[in-house]
Amino acid sequence: MANTIKYLLLLLATTFTVLHISCDTKERNKPALIPLPQKLQWNEQVFNLKDSSNSFKQRIVPQIEGVPFNKEEAYKLIITNDSVVLEATSTKGLFWGQQTIKQLGYNKKNGRYLTGCTIIDWPAFKLRGFMQDVGRNYQSLSMLKEQIDVLAAYKMNVFHLHLTDNPGWRLESKIYPQLNSPESMSRWAGQYYTQEEFIDLVNYCSQRHITLIPELDLPGHSRALRKALQVETMKDPLLKKVIPELFNELCKLVPADKMPFIHLGTDEVWHEYEQPDPELLAALIENIKSRGREVIVWRPGIEIKNDSSSVTQLWSTAGSPKPGHRYLDSRLNYLNHLDPLSGIPQLYFDRICGVAHGDSVKLGGILCCWNDNNVSNEYDILKQNPVYPGILTYSEIAWKGQQHNTEDKYLAMFPDFNDPLFSEYCNFESRLIEHRDKYFQNKPFPYIRQTEMEWSIIGPFNHQDDVNRSFPVEDSICEKYFVDSLEYNWKERIIGGTVHLQHFFGYPSYFPKASGTYYAFTRIWSPKTQKLDVWIGFHDWSRSGGRRGGPFPDKKEWHNTNPKVWVNNQIIEAPNWQQPNLKTQTEEIPFVDENYFFRQAQSIELKKGWNAVLLKIPIKNNTWKRMFTFVPVMKEGENFSEVRNLIYNSEIKLDTKK
Repeated sequence: MANTIKYLLLLLATTFTVLHISCDTKERNKPALIPLPQKLQWNEQVFNLKDSSNSFKQRIVPQIEGVPFNKEEAYKLIITNDSVVLEATSTKGLFWGQQTIKQLGYNKKNGRYLTGCTIIDWPAFKLRGFMQDVGRNYQSLSMLKEQIDVLAAYKMNVFHLHLTDNPGWRLESKIYPQLNSPESMSRWAGQYYTQEEFIDLVNYCSQRHITLIPELDLPGHSRALRKALQVETMKDPLLKKVIPELFNELCKLVPADKMPFIHLGTDEVWHEYEQPDPELLAALIENIKSRGREVIVWRPGIEIKNDSSSVTQLWSTAGSPKPGHRYLDSRLNYLNHLDPLSGIPQLYFDRICGVAHGDSVKLGGILCCWNDNNVSNEYDILKQNPVYPGILTYSEIAWKGQQHNTEDKYLAMFPDFNDPLFSEYCNFESRLIEHRDKYFQNKPFPYIRQTEMEWSIIGPFNHQDDVNRSFPVEDSICEKYFVDSLEYNWKERIIGGTVHLQHFFGYPSYFPKASGTYYAFTRIWSPKTQKLDVWIGFHDWSRSGGRRGGPFPDKKEWHNTNPKVWVNNQIIEAPNWQQPNLKTQTEEIPFVDENYFFRQAQSIELKKGWNAVLLKIPIKNNTWKRMFTFVPVMKEGENFSEVRNLIYNSEIKLDTKK
């Protein structure tokens, strides 16, 4: 324990390195904590980290008063002028408390200090996880460890590793080495984890109180397996021998106390050749249980005969909990479908398992990154999906719990700006941005403050299947319009940098689902004439299913629906795409510049004073995402931040002389 204290003091007194921090030189009275503790009281005192380690105490205690559940991960922290006292009922609790202490540190010219407070804290859910799919796209150990470090810093305790899929079997088998041959893989040929590397990764997680859950996904998603073993179908008699041996080999690598869960997959068995022998999966579950492991299966998924004990992981809204089974929730949180500015509020307002906190059945949730599309560089998975802002947001809801039961009301739009829930989100957004700037320098973190941005939106005008048709909005901004004998009025004060007109998964949004042309309008006040970079996007692209909603636009088009952007009546040209006109089914062609947050931002010029921004947003029947983005950004190296001193106002009648 003494060595642990010395190490922690050294870490705090120098630089918090686990997230590649750049030192914060700003004294703070109330540091931004993520996840927010359950009980927090500031005491206006500070602790000088130059003080003797005798003033820093951490200890295991029998119990912590006031903790209702998940007591084994709870901790109590008291920081005053003369001492730091951290108590927990386990080493896990001490570790989570240490992560909070790291966030409480700040620098002054004469040293480093901790902000005084009293915290009693515990997690809302027992299992709080993140999943990466390395079956489709291999990721190096260093890249996985970078993500694991982030999970640990934010009190996430599960790393779900999807090791196998159609493109490749990524875990070494010494009894069936043909599984790892380049010939069996359609992507990242020959790239896999040796058994020694896998054990190292499990240990790396365990040292950070994270449980690694390996998934060998069967009987669907099994092309690489069938190709390597030269079998046509999952009913082949050979597999009744091979598959149990593969799981036995996996179980022998790591003891059950360190790797208590094994994931079987079982989802998306679409084809007859993927149907297994009726007895195979049931026997497999019993075999894995006999080795002291819990079994996890996807739901929806193939029904397994006599399965009464598996943990089910829900992966879509079609997946409801299986009666009598414990379950994990992954229904609304696929990062590969989420755009950063709309996805982060969705994660924030979602209720894991539909409740404020878990129990013996509702175990928690796992945030998923299914970058189904091929990538040309492994780190593109972190650049082209909102992984880090997503992890931080999910950690807040998995640890603190979403207390408000709003169902799906705010999964695709913000609460009204006068609603206390909006103020709560603004508070979280401020903390998220502070963590972005402190801990993620030169790491992909595509989130910009958007709660000060607002729009008025009108439509849909009937374009009669002609997305190029113009409407009077393009000529002048009026309170209302009469077109084809119909009256059109603006919806005002719609908040956000990205706005879903209708959500692709059907969550409540601003307009009923219909084709037609919409217009979005706002004014931006600038304190000076300046050139700015802007994130601009329409009907954005998921990183799965190729170019879903395609084809991809031609050069000089923003989208295949031909949207338009005007700033002060000047048209803003679309990018000169590197890969124009790609069809929908192009999942083997990696993304390059498709989405607004990882391509070069568009340049615009604002004049001093008010500037009018008008977007034309046509929608066709097959338009999938039905959204737009317009966000000024500052770029420094690899990092994005807010453009300072801009003011937004979307009132149609505005006295610009005020």
